[in-house]
Amino acid sequence: MTQRIAVAGSSGLIGGALCRSLRDRGDDVVRLVRRPPEHASEVQWDPASRHLDPHVLDGVDAVVNVAGASLGDKRWSPSFKAELISSRTDGTTALAGAIAATGRPIHLVNGSAVGYYGDRGDEVLTEDSDGGSGFLSDLVRAWEGSTEPARAAGAPVALLRTGIVLAARGDAFKPLLLLTRLGLGGPLGNGRHYWSWITLVDEVRAVLHVLDQGLEGPVNLTGPEPAPQREIVAEMGRQLHRPTLLPAPAFALRAVLGEMSSDILASQRALPQRLLDSGFEHEHATLPDAVRWLLSDRS
Repeated sequence: MTQRIAVAGSSGLIGGALCRSLRDRGDDVVRLVRRPPEHASEVQWDPASRHLDPHVLDGVDAVVNVAGASLGDKRWSPSFKAELISSRTDGTTALAGAIAATGRPIHLVNGSAVGYYGDRGDEVLTEDSDGGSGFLSDLVRAWEGSTEPARAAGAPVALLRTGIVLAARGDAFKPLLLLTRLGLGGPLGNGRHYWSWITLVDEVRAVLHVLDQGLEGPVNLTGPEPAPQREIVAEMGRQLHRPTLLPAPAFALRAVLGEMSSDILASQRALPQRLLDSGFEHEHATLPDAVRWLLSDRS
């Protein structure tokens, strides 16, 4: 059945790919943009105002919100950390409030992250696991908490706890892919920390699945086989026929990246339990398949 879907964050990596997939399958897409609209399908909004006219959601069946400043844009200064939080909570507050004001059960599918769980070593994490501690955990709690007006009004709310997205243009993999192609790839720190990866293809497919199945609550958007970072870069090296022996010491990462290094070195072994239980099948379920797609990605 064709749906009318509003998308915030449509110019980003995930949002752009999602809009293309929605249109390809025949859905009507309303893109919320901060600049003046260029097409009839676009509506201008100001997320920093924390308000959205509810009439923008007339006829809308669901809202997907994947807007937010990129974690890797700058060093994590106090001002940028404040921007990371506000760029997520302001827009979410506006969308949740607008949904509540419509009085209709519009499905809010809101961005989130496995950073919610904090640095947990090799502990297996599902949606039932407790949250962790640290800046990213606090950020995600605030982000998810901003959906409360919609939930309190009776609207279904899904929280997309996304892992590290494998894509050639992705924040984590663009520099890592370049270094590996040059034969300079290797473990970050000791490389034993788990990365809960998912390809961009499966990320978008999972969002569509959440929409179509009407899922609510937290949903881990990750692949079924999270792996230590050193195994991921080793698989990239194998497929590129490049060595992956040069480690980047943790102290060097902290010197260059500052507090953001804690995100890169954090370990989250998150499983997509709710996706699997609801019948979702990954197109790239194994690490070799995922890396093979990553190396061919031209999106």
